[in-house]
Parts: sequence; C-alpha cells; structure tokens
Amino acid sequence: MSAVAPDPAATPPSSARLLNVPNALTVLRLAVVPVFAVLLLSDGGMDDDRRVWATVFFALAIITDRYDGLIARRTGQVTEFGKLADPIADKALTGTALIGLSVLALLPWWVTLAILVREVGVTLLRFWVIRHGVIAASRGGKAKTVVQALAIGLYILPLTGLLATARWWVMAVALVLTLLTGLDYVYRALTLRRTSARAMRAAAARRAAGPTGSRTDTAA
Repeated sequence: MSAVAPDPAATPPSSARLLNVPNALTVLRLAVVPVFAVLLLSDGGMDDDRRVWATVFFALAIITDRYDGLIARRTGQVTEFGKLADPIADKALTGTALIGLSVLALLPWWVTLAILVREVGVTLLRFWVIRHGVIAASRGGKAKTVVQALAIGLYILPLTGLLATARWWVMAVALVLTLLTGLDYVYRALTLRRTSARAMRAAAARRAAGPTGSRTDTAA
C-alpha cells in the first residue's frame, strides 16, 4: 500500500528561516543549469573537454538534489520556498540536459518528449491532489531518478564504442521506469482523490444532506 502524507492544508506553517543550507543548495542547482547548458552545447557538442566538465556540473547538481531535501527534513529547515523551488530546479536541470542532447542529435527527440511529458504530467497531478494529501515517493520512483540521472550522465560524456552502445540500454531502462512509475502515480493520485480524509468528509456531507429536489410540491 502506498504511503500518503497528511493533508498539507492541516500542516502548521514552517518557522524555518528562508536563508538556510538546503535552500542555498537548491538555488545553487538552479544557477548551475545555464553553465551546464553552455558547456554541453559548446562547439556543437564537439568539445570533449567541455562535455566532461558538463558531466561534472550535472553530477554535482544531482548530488545537491539528493541532499538538500534530506538536510531540510533532518534539521527541520523545510520552507515553502524549498518545496516550490526544489522540483523546479530538478525539472530545469533534467529538461535542459535532455533537450540539449536531442539538439545535438545524441538522443532521439521522442525519448526526450516521452520523459518530459511524464515529468510535467506528474507535477500537474501533484497540484491536482495537493488538497487531499501528498503521495510518498515509491521505490520505483526512486529507482527511476537514479537510473535516469545515470543514463543522462552517460550521454553527456563523449563516449565511443561499447560504452556508447551500453548507455542506450541504460536509457531504455530509465525510459521504461519513467513510464511505468508515471502510470503508477496516476493510479495513486486517482485513489487518493477518492479515499482521502477530505474526500470521505465530502462524501459523508453529501449523504447527510440527502437527495435534493426529490420532493415536489403538489399543492395547487
């Protein structure tokens, strides 16, 4: 059974300071995105040294994505800014990498579009169910994130031969996980909308109100 966090509307506002380490890491990740894009696209992607540096920046940004949320939760420094900026930084980095690779003809556009549609769709679903609760990340979702980052990193590197062939299979696994976890998220979102405490209260209120318009005044 999927874990569902309490309704965020019932959660007291965070008293954590806006200026803290987790938020600084998130902002740093956002700042890295344009630098990463320039390094990746330099000289039409033919500059191997800059692609290696692009991989380094991408890896560092992925590491901050792993630890900013972890630090925030463990130290009680979760802020509304962090909740909003963290997924934006994550999508900006991944989206820039995928689009850049497709622009350089290193990755088919259909792969990029499939992943981006899934990511945007899941983000919209989160907004759709936010009043009912927050769906915890599944093991599949976590595996998707790791494999997807590994696949993108391998594509950024100027690899040839067997390694260049192997990265396609890693990306294939990432694509399958991306699509399957996307479908799982749709199922869990629909289930949450139907079974959350908020939905149960609304259903109980409708039953208590009874059918409307069932009586007709026959007096003339």
